[in-house]
Amino acid sequence: MTKVRSRPPEGFPKRRARARRRALLLGFLAALVPLLILLGLQYRWLTELEESSRVAREASLGTYLDAIAKNVGYGTWKEAEWSLSVSATALKPEYEGKLAKHFTKVSNELSGSRTYFVVSFGDPAKISLYDFETKSMVKAAESPRIQAFYAAAVPWIVRGRMERRVEKPEPEGFRDDPEMRLMIRPLVDDESRLVGLAGMTLDPDHYRDNVLPSAFEEVLGKQPDLVATVWNQRGERMIGPEDEDSGNRERTIRRLPKPFDDWKVSIHSPTSTPEQWARANFLFNLTLSAVLALVLLGGIGLALRTASREMHLSEMKSDFVSNVSHELRTPLSSIRVFGEFMRLDRVTDAAKVREYGEYIETESRRLTQLIDNILDFSRIESGGKVYHRELCDLEELVAGALKTFEVRLRQKGFRVYLERPEADEPLLLNADPGALVQAVCNLIDNAVKYSNGGQEIQVTIERRGDPETGEAVVSVRDHGIGISREEQKHIFDRFHRVGTGLVHDVRGAGLGLSIVQHIVEAHGGRVDVKSDLGRGSTFSLHFPLEPTGETVDEEKP
Repeated sequence: MTKVRSRPPEGFPKRRARARRRALLLGFLAALVPLLILLGLQYRWLTELEESSRVAREASLGTYLDAIAKNVGYGTWKEAEWSLSVSATALKPEYEGKLAKHFTKVSNELSGSRTYFVVSFGDPAKISLYDFETKSMVKAAESPRIQAFYAAAVPWIVRGRMERRVEKPEPEGFRDDPEMRLMIRPLVDDESRLVGLAGMTLDPDHYRDNVLPSAFEEVLGKQPDLVATVWNQRGERMIGPEDEDSGNRERTIRRLPKPFDDWKVSIHSPTSTPEQWARANFLFNLTLSAVLALVLLGGIGLALRTASREMHLSEMKSDFVSNVSHELRTPLSSIRVFGEFMRLDRVTDAAKVREYGEYIETESRRLTQLIDNILDFSRIESGGKVYHRELCDLEELVAGALKTFEVRLRQKGFRVYLERPEADEPLLLNADPGALVQAVCNLIDNAVKYSNGGQEIQVTIERRGDPETGEAVVSVRDHGIGISREEQKHIFDRFHRVGTGLVHDVRGAGLGLSIVQHIVEAHGGRVDVKSDLGRGSTFSLHFPLEPTGETVDEEKP
């Protein structure tokens, strides 16, 4: 019965790689699609937030303006409350001295008033003024200013004659003339009947230069990016920067309380309008979302790439276990069969005994080489590989490697051509002899495995460059299946095997070339390969020459 080893169908590695890439692509799309949906929703929310931010910004500016107006109004009311806090008895002539003393005290402590006066609701009504020079109350002479006082008092006189009660008299602002801004306070008797008024005229310059700046500082002190502007009744700018473009940014405007209700106050940012401010926030949030999305996509891509590498590594390790198992089983089976023949005395011819012994030796060397590769790979991976260096002749090392393969090559019908340098001077290397023999053996083993009928191998030893600083090169050329340019990038990776049809017929651990590269680089050299599909491959090991003839013995990891 003939045993036929099963093998994967043609192109199986490529289909398996495509399946792996398809699974990773589906995983990436499964993460990308929800992310894009979230980004779309985020954009929609940010658009709505932009409009809400603009409205909120305008509302915030309006709140600041309301606070400024309230601050100014409360300060004016507080000053009038104290300045005009006189009783109804002060209207009597005998109390004019006390009334004058009160206004004198007030005028010494406050500077926001130009005139203090009282109006008595008699028949006719009478007005008394406080004289700042004589510090006494005087009878008012007819003048435009007195007419303004009467105009402010008329509504209250009418109300008093209608016997309407005032339970809690509060100061109020009055403006009939831009130059005459009054604060008046009704005076009531014990029965809450209106009997007169106490009033004061306010100084606009004092409010412009002192009261308004103080209110701005109190409200906007922690908002350095906001600037307040004040216009008078003629639309002239009284406070604020002379910025021609600021008018385009001023959107929120408030009027001050009486008697300055013809003055307007606005707040704006010198750098942006509420729309621009909202747009800047929108762009910042959108950029932040985009950056976070890119970082997330990068993380997903990195995770998928890692998963792909792990899946690929797992597949290679699985193939490695399968291939190594076969590689171990084949020489062991041969050794066991030939050993049984010899043990059972089935072979009596001395030539046959010698032939079977050569087979056993060949398979033993093959088994030893495989085990050495696995052990060396384990040491290399763990960082524990140590090379015992000494001065050695490269030609002797290559000859020893070929001697190791002599029986196997003869059995398989291979012809080996060795080309040596013509110079008599030996090629001396400071190297580990066993490691270099192992590297050359791995290359010869690959040349045998992948010969595909081309049973010629050329081994070349040559010197290149200056004798002192040059290099020694060992090249192994076969006429086998060759390696594509795409595969040449990965042939030195661990567990990697060329994905051709022949690779399924030829077993291997996928460690030989990886170990070769490590050995050569550990000796300060390099490996290069030249190959074309169907035309064979040439592997070259480049080693630096030892310039002196001194013996070197060292251990170097």
